[in-house]
Amino acid sequence: MRRIEHPSELFEVGQEIDAEEVGRWREGQLHLSARACEIPALRSFLLAFERGQVVTGTVSEVHNFGVFVHVDGEPEGLCTGFIRVPDLTWGWINHPSEAVEAGQRITAEVIIAETRSGQVTLSLKALQEDPLIRFADQAGRILTGPITKIVPFGVFVQLAPDVVGFLHLSELTDEPTETPDQLVDEGQLITVKVAEVDLQRHRVRLGAAGGADRS
Repeated sequence: MRRIEHPSELFEVGQEIDAEEVGRWREGQLHLSARACEIPALRSFLLAFERGQVVTGTVSEVHNFGVFVHVDGEPEGLCTGFIRVPDLTWGWINHPSEAVEAGQRITAEVIIAETRSGQVTLSLKALQEDPLIRFADQAGRILTGPITKIVPFGVFVQLAPDVVGFLHLSELTDEPTETPDQLVDEGQLITVKVAEVDLQRHRVRLGAAGGADRS
């Protein structure tokens, strides 16, 4: 698991080693991982997990790319849990620190435990109700909400707690416009029509309904 320049730093010809079978090459040769067996206690810990299992732990570090978690029962001196940003919450966040903080106790669901990486990928979101389920009957409704983010091809609008819909640039105006920020501002209220609530893709598509409220 540490960085090396050449395999000879770890092994020599004739040395007996433990390795995990990863797969087979087309020629029939086994594809092995010695790294997966480097720390026997870690490997045993990770092999005990099943997808969907609920675990507890303590947030260790919060970064812009995700969150590291000390999972209860892990070997001493290691940090085995990781939560990707999309798996933190159903809501819209700009940084993981808006969802959790270092030292916080959490309960999460196991996505996958990998002996090769020495890590178990977790999800907080999996234990939370999808807010779109309660919002699904809003298709066709006219709603007003603030613009939470402007991107080159449209805007995101807050419709309800943890529910954000997308309005394409073409729905904002019939006039030729390069970017939405020429028409609206972040935080501005806008009235839209809920064109579609897609539970499978977890997205809400919006259509024009009267334009922006600049008051």
